[in-house]
Amino acid sequence: GVYIKERKDAHKLIEDFMLLANRKVAEYVSKMGKGKHKYTFVYRTHDSPKADSLASFAQFAARFGYRINMKSDKEIAKSLNFLMEDVEGKKEQNVLTQLAIRSMAKAIYTTKSTSHYGLAFDHYTHFTSPIRRYPDVMVHRLLFHYLNNGQSANEAYYEKLCQHCSQMEKKAADAERASVKYKQAEFLRDQIGSIYTGIISGVTEWGMYVEIIENKCEGMIRLREIADDFYTLDEKNYAIIGQRKKKIYRLGDEVKIKVKNVDLTKKQIDFSLIQD
Repeated sequence: GVYIKERKDAHKLIEDFMLLANRKVAEYVSKMGKGKHKYTFVYRTHDSPKADSLASFAQFAARFGYRINMKSDKEIAKSLNFLMEDVEGKKEQNVLTQLAIRSMAKAIYTTKSTSHYGLAFDHYTHFTSPIRRYPDVMVHRLLFHYLNNGQSANEAYYEKLCQHCSQMEKKAADAERASVKYKQAEFLRDQIGSIYTGIISGVTEWGMYVEIIENKCEGMIRLREIADDFYTLDEKNYAIIGQRKKKIYRLGDEVKIKVKNVDLTKKQIDFSLIQD
């Protein structure tokens, strides 16, 4: 079976304490070197998003009644944080959060002490998970070294390690996504022929992706298999448009689908569209 895991207040409280610990450790080391040589450290940094990516996301979010204030970086971050809180538990949550993440820059590990845009922190690091993340181990070792009056570590050496950790993080995230996709395919293998309501979660030249509301499994409807018209992609408006009847399917729209086929090896789930 599949169930939605609820994020309770206790989880949020622990997350807040973790963020605070990470932030305070980064601030502490960044201030240690003030007035003299800067201490080499491992930071978690996050660039501000590209204006055009953000503008198209803001346009899409507006369809669901969310306003992104584009006046300044601070206002944008505030609007996005409000959206993330407000959308929790709603049917469009996954579509909007995934799209927001895609419009953001990727957070990385580096020895350069720049800010973390998404969290709106001037200094940030990863300190709280040394049992599962190597950057946290580096942070623990460097902090211990500096608290015992050690000299600043070699920056070039640590920058190389940071680059490696950023690459490994991407690999781990890709592997996690693939494992989830596999389990979704495995679950829906026994549901072929079943009808569900879903939300359009992605559009491409060859098909539209639909996420089932009930269980969050995602599959694809191939455009060439939608029988009533010839559909093409309108990339700018995140939409699929029928060339003759001008019927439009937009990202975030609700549709009815039937589970058509599942390929476990390819981790592929195919849906067929049920039209009125």
